[in-house]
Amino acid sequence: MNRPESSSRQDPHVFLAEYLATYPEDVLVVDETVPSDEGVTGLIYELAARGRSEMVLCRDVDGLGVPVVSNVFASRRRVARMLGVGPADLHSAYMARSATRLKPRPVDTGPILSDVATGDDVDLDTLPMLRHFASDRAPYITSGIIVAEDPDTGTGNMSYHRSMVHSSRRLATSLHSRGDLWRMLQKYAERGRPMPVAMVIGGHPLYMLAASARVGYEVDEREIAGGLFGEPLDVVATPGFGINVPAWADVVLEGTIDPTAHADEGPFGEFSGYSSNRSTNNVIDVATVLRRPDPVLIDVEGGNTDDHLNLARIPRESEMAAQLKERFPDVTAVHYPTSGTHFHCYVALRQRRTGQARQIMMALLGWDPYVKTVVAVDDDIDVTSDTDVLWALATHFQPHSDLLMVGGLPGSPLDPSSGSDGSTSRMGLDATRGPGFEGRRIEISAHARERARRILG
Repeated sequence: MNRPESSSRQDPHVFLAEYLATYPEDVLVVDETVPSDEGVTGLIYELAARGRSEMVLCRDVDGLGVPVVSNVFASRRRVARMLGVGPADLHSAYMARSATRLKPRPVDTGPILSDVATGDDVDLDTLPMLRHFASDRAPYITSGIIVAEDPDTGTGNMSYHRSMVHSSRRLATSLHSRGDLWRMLQKYAERGRPMPVAMVIGGHPLYMLAASARVGYEVDEREIAGGLFGEPLDVVATPGFGINVPAWADVVLEGTIDPTAHADEGPFGEFSGYSSNRSTNNVIDVATVLRRPDPVLIDVEGGNTDDHLNLARIPRESEMAAQLKERFPDVTAVHYPTSGTHFHCYVALRQRRTGQARQIMMALLGWDPYVKTVVAVDDDIDVTSDTDVLWALATHFQPHSDLLMVGGLPGSPLDPSSGSDGSTSRMGLDATRGPGFEGRRIEISAHARERARRILG
């Protein structure tokens, strides 16, 4: 056992201070008082409407008593900077680092152990929480990462779960019934006992990114966090159940989930852009609240925002890009557009054989359980631009010959158009030029562009 360094690279507060000092133009600092009811949400949606994606730091949020940081993941460039690369290398850097898994490093103490409340001192109404949308049932924890450990192997699982206060010592939450945490809860149910859990609220952005990793049940995401950091994750054991959580976390809740206990929660503004009531309606009985002395609420903006979507889709994009390029070397780019939430994907390729685009689309539709629509384009199309992809679709696609459709597949239960069991249909649209295509793209010379730039300033 050892002690964490006094200025750890895993400390989210150090990250925030260094990022603000290095990239001040990429952080919107708000000093005036912001309402806790939709105030942060209003800022983020207005930024997006103006084509902006800065990280948002609100120093004074009415009634919270702590600063709020949000929109951290809204920019792929910003996430790439966290990994020390440019946006073009984001996928490969994420895959390389996440594959280098490092076991957590237990330490004797850390800021999170500075303030420990138990028993009657636990009052969840004192937690800093925001109401994100007028349609939300209540203020919600959106950055809550539940950490639990398998009763047989001890392997940990980290995953995000929206949560609202049900009573002073209980949270109502949804475990997304197809996830690994749900599977783990069934093991505890078979043993007739509740599942010990710890909820880390926020954390260093790389730790938060690790919690979104797409890995098997047997993989502990805390090891992936170590890979992303390039050093083992500093962890301390929670006082009640000894669950290893980040030493540098701001707030950690420790308690249990009884498989037989339920409480209503929702509606909540989900990634689809719709307010969702779909929930497993589980309950977390909180026995301990841990806080560092100077907490910051690192919030994830809900709804169909880049912040919410990028946090989940960067690991998905990275995995799909790696798998596709390994199997199909002519794939040049993969992109999940914000306009399609988690349900659309654009893939660019150098098409050398008839049917190649169709084969790639079939693979992607089979591999990713969320994607409903894939658009395949040629490698000269910018897949990060909806306008360019839609132009390719308008000029290269013929519905009678270039549409691939399949039904009766599992999908996302949060898709409001899916069946009651979450089933969905999927389609691929081949917007590549294909064999025999006749047409030459219009061209504007570099000289004309440069002259225009000089005139326009």
